[in-house]
Formats: sequence, C-alpha cells, structure tokens
Amino acid sequence: MNQLVHQFKADFFKTLSHPARLAILDHLRNGEKSVNELQVLLEADQSTISQQLSRLRNGNLVDTRKEGTTVYYSVRDPMIFQLMDVAREIFNRQLVSHQELLQQVSEEVEELYSE
Repeated sequence: MNQLVHQFKADFFKTLSHPARLAILDHLRNGEKSVNELQVLLEADQSTISQQLSRLRNGNLVDTRKEGTTVYYSVRDPMIFQLMDVAREIFNRQLVSHQELLQQVSEEVEELYSE
C-alpha cells in the first residue's frame, strides 16, 4: 500500500485518539446534540467541547446543522460506531488476557511467600 494511504489511515485514527472525542462520538450514537448538550453530558467546559468537535469536523467524522443560533452535531457515517464497537471487543479481550496474566503472577508470588 502506498504511503499516502497509510498516512490517511493514521490521520483518521489520530482524530479518534482523544478520550473526549470518543466520548462525544458515543453520545452522538443517540442522535444529534448541541455543544451545550454535550457540555452537560461530558461535564466539560464549552471551549473543550468546541475544540474537540472542531477536530472531529476537520476529520470529516461529524456534520453540523444550524437552527437559529444553535449548532447541532451528528455523526457523518454511522459505521464509525461499528468500528468503535469492534475496538471495544478487542480492548475487552486484551483486558481479559491481562487479568489472566496478573492472576498467574499473583499466584506465583503467593507460592513464593508461602514456602
């Protein structure tokens, strides 16, 4: 694959690489939201929400709709939720693996101290 395609993919994942942006996308699963609604849901200040929405907009992940003075945000492509769901499954498997490893280490340490 050529370098431009890899860079495009890397930039896409960079757009997703912030906890607030992921939280915003999660809240947009239920439909469009305004900055004020997201601010309340995320318990964050308006500038933080606006900054993260700007990154999502620049990454073509969200669309806007203006009604009066209120701007509403929605997800451009709902398949992003499938990607996030698959990622959650991968993370859960990794956590299970880490828990199993920690359990094994814990048992080995316990054996060392009981001897």
